[in-house]
Amino acid sequence: MSSPIQFIGASGATCVIREEIEYASRSDAKVLITGESGVGKEVVAQLVHQQSRRRNAPLVTINCAGVPDTLLASELFGHVRGSFTDAHRDKPGWLEQANRGTIFLDEVGEMSLQMQSLLLRFLENGEIQRVGSERLSAKVDVRVIAATNRKLVDRIASGEFREDLFYRLNVIHIPIPPLRERRDDIPMLLDYFLRVLSKSHGVDRPRLSEGAAAQLTASDWPGNVRQLRNVAERLIVRAKDGVITIADLPREVLSPYAPNAEPATESVARPVCEQLFDRMVRGGETFWAAVYEPFMLRDLTREDLRSIVRHGLHLTHGSYKGMAQLFNVPADYKRLLNFLRKYQCHLPIQEFRAISVHRAGPERLDRAVGD
Repeated sequence: MSSPIQFIGASGATCVIREEIEYASRSDAKVLITGESGVGKEVVAQLVHQQSRRRNAPLVTINCAGVPDTLLASELFGHVRGSFTDAHRDKPGWLEQANRGTIFLDEVGEMSLQMQSLLLRFLENGEIQRVGSERLSAKVDVRVIAATNRKLVDRIASGEFREDLFYRLNVIHIPIPPLRERRDDIPMLLDYFLRVLSKSHGVDRPRLSEGAAAQLTASDWPGNVRQLRNVAERLIVRAKDGVITIADLPREVLSPYAPNAEPATESVARPVCEQLFDRMVRGGETFWAAVYEPFMLRDLTREDLRSIVRHGLHLTHGSYKGMAQLFNVPADYKRLLNFLRKYQCHLPIQEFRAISVHRAGPERLDRAVGD
């Protein structure tokens, strides 16, 4: 038996989203769900349908970006025999299949202007004319929920989206903030995914160390909930002795530096310490290759080296052993310490441990670890 659909989280933003779902479920008004890719727009659409009076009728989902424009009209409105090659029989479209239920138009912002015109005509009267037919085929009662990760106002301004269609769809608007703006949801989501995915893989559920839990909560998660779920599944497979530590975390959630959206030019080049840090944490280079050699050649200053160490200790919450793992030299832990002491780049750990406790707090860490 599959788990019931939930919109998981305890943040203020998530509480507002649940309220909006409840309001939307009370009527048949059209709903527009917006937010970045992976935030859970389809989950919200499913919950609106399941809590509405149409719950016993079909919910038909269409990914408008995944169907070529030449086929989308046929799939949406249906077609008659002989209307195009391989149309060997009359076929009802998704709108007819969703009669008395709900249709979810995912990524509606990717529709061509021609398809937008066809959709607008349907929204005005509920009438369907199948592709290749010269008369109306049916009139259906369908609730429309649409979603997009695009800023439709910008697309309207550039002439890529019809303003009249936007106002037709945007009756109830449910915006979903990215995960980085609702970090209080991350521990609950991790707990849920670790529990559910451990069961599906037939393994014992691993426990997050405090450092790993704090780092996962602090990550920006550009792929949002979808990325978090994938990382949780990866951690379940890689967990040793039932505990997930910082060393088990994938590199994309470790670096404190956001990757550049575009390659850096000379005028906006990233500081060298950031580049070297990412070469180790993201690229897998060792400390000796990425940092030691340029430092000994005097291409790096002591302040550069201290900055790299400071970011390493920030991620490991004051653990030099964890930093040695982070910098891909776990067997050289003592050698690394001796090197840093020799060149006065060994930093006290107390401030980083204090930051860890202040940021996470006992209650958040308890929830994140799931004890």
